[in-house]
Amino acid sequence: MSVASIILALVTLQRLGELMLSRYNTRRLLACGAVEAGASHYPLIVSLHTAWLIALWVWGRDQDVNPAALAAYLVLQGLRLWILAALGPRWTTRIIVLPGRPLVTSGPYQFCSHPNYAVVIGEIALLPLALHLPLTALIFTILNLAVLALRIRVERRALAALGRPRTGTP
Repeated sequence: MSVASIILALVTLQRLGELMLSRYNTRRLLACGAVEAGASHYPLIVSLHTAWLIALWVWGRDQDVNPAALAAYLVLQGLRLWILAALGPRWTTRIIVLPGRPLVTSGPYQFCSHPNYAVVIGEIALLPLALHLPLTALIFTILNLAVLALRIRVERRALAALGRPRTGTP
């Protein structure tokens, strides 16, 4: 098994674990009166991330690894953990708004409105670059930016409907 395959296996397991955590948190939030926004575009997000992983497995599993790009990707994983810690049980891969509860403003959210989206942008670009797949990085970065533009608009509308607009940069 190549180093690239080990990395991809770990990333795949991480993503599956995150989906399980998201599902658990989503159920709990909805049971507490939270509301989901943008459910119609959620399958597009899942499809994009699934296609990204499949592309990495197909073209990257036997590639050499670029240590600098991999190191940058690993730094993003530290930021991801900080985001998960800041959001705690409110972290989910869906847009879930909780009426009557303030927005999280601790951790990375004190510096940036959408730190998780910034991390995902970096991940989508850096992991393919770590596997010497620049075209894959470019294609999925462009697709991801288009999906995130839609997602951020939906999220901002959902928050504004609760009288809590989120301002700032992604």
